[in-house]
Amino acid sequence: MKDIYILGIETSCDETSASIVKNGREVLSNIISSQIDLHKEYGGVVPEIASRKHVELIIPVINEAIKSSGIKKEMISAVGVTFGPGLIGALLVGLSAAKAMSYALNVPLVGVHHIEGHIAANFIEHKSLEPPFISLVVSGGHSHIIECTDYGEFKIHGRTRDDAVGEAYDKIARTLGLGYPGGPVIDKIAKEGSAVIQFPRVHFENLDFSFSGLKTAVINYVHNEKMRGNELNITDVCASFQSAAVDILVENTIKAAKLTGLGKIVLAGGVASNSCLRARMNEEASKEGMEVYIPSPILCTDNGAMVASAAYFAYIKGRKSKLNLNAMANVSLEEIAKHA
Repeated sequence: MKDIYILGIETSCDETSASIVKNGREVLSNIISSQIDLHKEYGGVVPEIASRKHVELIIPVINEAIKSSGIKKEMISAVGVTFGPGLIGALLVGLSAAKAMSYALNVPLVGVHHIEGHIAANFIEHKSLEPPFISLVVSGGHSHIIECTDYGEFKIHGRTRDDAVGEAYDKIARTLGLGYPGGPVIDKIAKEGSAVIQFPRVHFENLDFSFSGLKTAVINYVHNEKMRGNELNITDVCASFQSAAVDILVENTIKAAKLTGLGKIVLAGGVASNSCLRARMNEEASKEGMEVYIPSPILCTDNGAMVASAAYFAYIKGRKSKLNLNAMANVSLEEIAKHA
């Protein structure tokens, strides 16, 4: 069988990334340019700044991805690109570049949903992983429990009703003066503390999440302690918040796996690199005889390789996009076929 090489392009938020992936699972190159330092002083991603940086970097990043892959650009079989959801200006930069590459190389364009890409990172990390499975996708913008019934086919079982878990991490870190992004620093500090503060855990009859109440409870606790003149134990606050957030994520994911009868759980998204979540999910899943698949931290963040992998599985199933594909700030994972 002829090898298939996919160029994957990702610019949905603040990473400019391009990658060449062979046959959906072998990464030949994965160039990632992060803008974290650029946005730190603002405490979060500034869309206009992100878009301008993508414009500056997209061509050099694509060129470097092709060069370091060791293949000639004429060997590329298709171009995969994130078309949504994300920051609309940022998405347009990557999508425009992908369309240009598709047209110039005379190869198909494959639009990839951002969450679909995160899930596909596991196909790179775990060569033998195949659907069906339950996936928990957690990041700054998403908190979803998804049943992957086949490659590129999904059913959502739970989602956040308000804040994504990564958003809660960032806002609490800002309140504590820990900087941006909040996830890694809270995870690090929490290891030095104890989960002795009882923060609320919101549960619904279905598998949905809510993190706004937890976020508000933590912020109010911090403000009240300061008003009373009490010394704030930041390590315990971080440990207690993280324990509550992880409890909710793990409990609902295990419940979804039981309800669907699936014994494989896949973690994906930026928050999947959280050490507490990884450990707790492995611990609780093992009690139920379930397998857990987690990408390495570099594949948890936004990257072109995950997009290329997702595009490969879409491509071999015949899913191709037209050159008038639009970038979409919001688009349901279950409606990929309608839009891509």
